Amino acid sequence: MDKPKVVLGVSGGIAAYKACELLRRFTESGHDVRVVPTASALHFVGAATWSALSGHPVSTEVWDGVHEVPHVRIGQHADLVVVAPATADLLAKAAHGLADDLLTNTLLTARCPVVFAPAMHTEMWEHPATQENVATLRRRGAVVIEPAVGRLTGVDTGKGRFPDPAEIFEACRRVLARGVSTPDLAGRHVVVSAGGTREPLDPVRFLGNRSSGKQGYALARTAAARGARVTLVSANASLPDPAGVDVVPVGTAAELREAVLAALPDADAVVMAAAVADFRPAAYATGKIKKRDGQEPEPLTLVRNPDILAEISAGRARPGQVIVGFAAETDDVLANGRAKLKRKGCDLLVVNEVGERKTFGAEENEAVVLGSDGTETPVPHGPKEALADTVWDLVAGRLA
Repeated sequence: MDKPKVVLGVSGGIAAYKACELLRRFTESGHDVRVVPTASALHFVGAATWSALSGHPVSTEVWDGVHEVPHVRIGQHADLVVVAPATADLLAKAAHGLADDLLTNTLLTARCPVVFAPAMHTEMWEHPATQENVATLRRRGAVVIEPAVGRLTGVDTGKGRFPDPAEIFEACRRVLARGVSTPDLAGRHVVVSAGGTREPLDPVRFLGNRSSGKQGYALARTAAARGARVTLVSANASLPDPAGVDVVPVGTAAELREAVLAALPDADAVVMAAAVADFRPAAYATGKIKKRDGQEPEPLTLVRNPDILAEISAGRARPGQVIVGFAAETDDVLANGRAKLKRKGCDLLVVNEVGERKTFGAEENEAVVLGSDGTETPVPHGPKEALADTVWDLVAGRLA
């Protein structure tokens, strides 16, 4: 079978050197990659490096190899075009249809999915001109990954950092797997909760659960690859931030509730994948609870936490907002799931059987998605991203 053909566009930013790692991930996973840098990108990484890593000649000009019409052929034959890093200048040219070099010509001729991974200083990213250009590209069906927050060139820190190449690769892999040129969640804002909340007992102990956050992160990563703006409320998950996702770290159920409610007003969909503690200790010990010889510990009194899923289902912030819950059950899985769906009032409920060696921390999942309209969508055992795609398929159908 032919290898998937990927065009890696590289524009002139200091993060160009990080694109070498992205290129390596593509080539080592069996993709045929053609690197198309801008002239300014070659000030950061030379053509010899790109040629050696990709196995293809590298050019920035439409005049090289004219008999092969590269400014048309490269984009026409690509299965995916990804520009990483994408500078403010490159985004402006792409949004306005300018074509003054080989990369911008390729963008105009491509009829495959296109992904941009911006990297620039915070002020440049936040400038109204850049934001309008990004909105234009997204409206046309391109996936523009939100830049990360962190250390920039020099001593600056803020939003505009090039996302982790491994996470950009995962986003591109998901885009390629779907094989559609127009993302079905483009222009949508989705909120995903992930991980497991922890309720403190004393300064060193807490009540928690076994959730790793992997399913919620798969949902966030998949939504970003399908064009959505994603807010990920992450409870104690030790996982790398998905590319293009705004991550809000939280600890307790109360903090998770606050973060979800803050993101709720302009959300088109909310997926509550986090394992939220039903109870918390009634009292918090300011000092470590000591073990005393010959004495049993004091009984632990618990109180209920807020039911966040029921709360946001009952008080939707906007018409047509889709609410999705998760139900982790150990017995009578479907019966308990149907009862919970009715009790919570959400649109969809993902029901799965859990246990010490099931679901939590695993790379795979198996579930049934119950709909408030009586539908049942079984998802066979497989990667958690497959379940995520099924959930977003059902959400997209309801949003449409």
